[in-house]
Amino acid sequence: MLGLPKKTLVAIEAVLDIAFHAGGAPVQSGDITSRQGIPRRSLEPVLQQLTRANILTGMRGPRGGYRLARERRRITVGEVVRVVAGSDAPMGEVADAAGSELGIQVVRPLWLDLGREVMTRLDAVTLEELCQRAGKAGIRSQAAETVDFTI
Repeated sequence: MLGLPKKTLVAIEAVLDIAFHAGGAPVQSGDITSRQGIPRRSLEPVLQQLTRANILTGMRGPRGGYRLARERRRITVGEVVRVVAGSDAPMGEVADAAGSELGIQVVRPLWLDLGREVMTRLDAVTLEELCQRAGKAGIRSQAAETVDFTI
């Protein structure tokens, strides 16, 4: 079965974590690693890539961390995948041009079509939708737990 590259999965989970758990303060990478079980050495380069691509905004300092650069309804999963995968097809590059006539004219076009269909579907899914799914699944947002209404 087709698998999701680890770096892509890390990126989607990290951005979703930030979207879901962000309150008034930025989300620190250490919080993401502890909630998602993502090793810091895998997470930091992905966060930097997403920051350079204007999906996230990094904030420095002791209370720093990451925020979404735009509203979560304006960021799609497809956009996140393209940033870390570096191409339009999440299923990897089609091998070089050498190969059989059946492979070149039938199998590779099928693979490319599937990749386009996957990206079309991922472009239709926003972080807002994934956050709603998380809420319906009963996952508690730490943003809701840390809101302080005292004056």
